[in-house]
Amino acid sequence: MPTARESLLDAALAALGARPWAAVRMVDVALSAGVSRQTLYNEFSSKDGLARALARREADTFLAGVENALAEAERQGADAGDCFAAAAAWTLHSARRSPLVRATLTGCRSERLPAVAAAGIPLQRSPHATRFSAAPASMAQPPVAAAAPAPGELVTEIRNRAVGALEHGYPKLDLADIGWACEVAVRLTLAYVVAPSASDEDACLQVARLVRGLLAHGW
Repeated sequence: MPTARESLLDAALAALGARPWAAVRMVDVALSAGVSRQTLYNEFSSKDGLARALARREADTFLAGVENALAEAERQGADAGDCFAAAAAWTLHSARRSPLVRATLTGCRSERLPAVAAAGIPLQRSPHATRFSAAPASMAQPPVAAAAPAPGELVTEIRNRAVGALEHGYPKLDLADIGWACEVAVRLTLAYVVAPSASDEDACLQVARLVRGLLAHGW
């Protein structure tokens, strides 16, 4: 059974799919999750806090999927190119499925999304925020949720996971070469997120070719 926090994040994500974030009301999120408005504020403190937590969860889910894609490809005996292609396929799928993931990957936020979705930077609070806060003053203020990583940070996170997988599966390859190949392959994948190829299959084939070419001397 999901926790109140997970139910609230699920409800917020569903609300964001139906309307722009500016039109999403905290009371409606709480009602949809089946919890009180006080519980919502106890968990997230504010609508911005909810947005930050939602963007963070989407980013974490995406990164877990990258790890799973790499591990599954390795279990199936894929070479380094196809291993990274599996991660690229998950990335392209996730960017289409989740506007929050796309915003975190590219740094580009549509008007439908919360302002905190595009970059992992602290919010600048107005000096009048406490006075005009929608949350009752008696509610405890939880710690500010960690923001989703900025695009450059996410590139590093994806690269590091790919390097770890390829280093484990292909110990004869030079670690520096693996790091360079993964860095370039991540950036090519993000280029396909911004400007899609004719198909995901074609994009993944190109990513696989790139990785094989960069690591060919180490086979």
